[in-house]
This record gives sequence, C-alpha cells and structure tokens, in this order.
Amino acid sequence: MTESHVTLITGGGTGIGAATARELIAAGRKVAITGRRQDRLDQVAKELGEPDALLTIAGDASDYGDVEAAVRATVERFGRLDAVVANAGGAKGRSVADSDPDDMREMVLTNVLGPAYLIKAALPELTASKGRIVIVGSVAGFVNTPGNLYGATKWAMTGLAENTRRLVSSDGVGVTLIAPGATESDFWEHVGKPDYPHMLTSEDIGRAIVWAVAQPYGVDVNTLVVRPIGQAN
Repeated sequence: MTESHVTLITGGGTGIGAATARELIAAGRKVAITGRRQDRLDQVAKELGEPDALLTIAGDASDYGDVEAAVRATVERFGRLDAVVANAGGAKGRSVADSDPDDMREMVLTNVLGPAYLIKAALPELTASKGRIVIVGSVAGFVNTPGNLYGATKWAMTGLAENTRRLVSSDGVGVTLIAPGATESDFWEHVGKPDYPHMLTSEDIGRAIVWAVAQPYGVDVNTLVVRPIGQAN
C-alpha cells in the first residue's frame, strides 16, 4: 500500500470496522468510515485525534443511495478509492422459528444486500485503481446450525465473495472473504455469548483485514478463516 491508499469501511463506528480503521490510520493510510450513528463515528474520530486522513459519513449500508453517496464523498475528499471493506452487519435472534419478522428483514437487507450495494457502487473506482474488495463474512457461513438465518446471510457472503472474484479478477481487482470465528463484540447481545475458553478481538480481525489488503498487486488472498483457539466448529 502507498501513503495515498484509500479505504472505505461500512459499519466503521464500532467493532471490526473501527478496529480496521485504526490499524489503517496507524499505518499512514486514508480511511472513510460509514455507519448509521454519527455519534459513534465521531467517537472513533475523537479517539484517533480527528486526523485529516479520516472521513466519517453517516449512512445506511442497506440503502443504495447512501452507499453511492459514501463512495462519491470518499473520492471527492481523497481523490481515489483503493479498497472497500463490507463490514456492516449484525444478528437479531437465532432461529427462523422464533425471530421477529421485521428483524429478519433488516438483517437480510444489511448483511446481504449491503455488501452487494457497496460492490456495485465502488466497482468503477476499484477497477480504475486495481483495488480490492473485502467482505466480512463469518465461520457461520461455512457451518450449518439449526434454523440460523444469520448463518444463512453469511453463507450468502461466502458465495458473493467467490462470484464477485470471478467477475472482477480479469480487471485486476482482488477479492477477499474474511470469515471470523467467535469475536468479542456487541453481536452477542442478541444471540447469546458462546462458552469458549478464548475469544478473538476486533483488533485481531482488523489486523487480518489490513494484511490481506496490503498484499502486493498480483497476490489475491481469497478466503481467510480466523477462529480463536478452542472453537471447534
């Protein structure tokens, strides 16, 4: 990555998105982060000392107009776009048998349509820069569990990553699926925290994302599964 390298991260106000932004800023890169809550974005900016290399953009990852506007704002501010990280997502409930229908709809729109919107909106800029697309999936996108709609959305991300790679590889754009295992975050408030001896941190996954993005041109890390020690599935 060069000093001019620019990354746009959805869901950048907390967790993995914020951790990735911190890692990139520390490495001297330029970063734009989006999220529904401006106060959380402002908090990340404050923690980092409100650097000129950070742009915060309030918006909904499941609204194409907001996503397109975020891409445009990033390019207007920094002059280019080299990578996007489709990180926005979450879980509400666990089973299709007992989840609230409105929660189910919101989860599918954010977790599945959001990354697809980001790819569509950013692809012209990434093709020009021969950049990279990072999709934050999950181990749940490889392992079946009873009635798990969240897991189904992450299976969709596993498929979207490979389908996108086949679409853009000949244009020089790299695609990486990052599939975290159990990671400390607000995610567990809705689904119940697992009883594992060890959990990953958002910083662990942020470093993995930066490592994938920082590979030299011509090296395309396609799938990176990161589990904590002790997580069997």
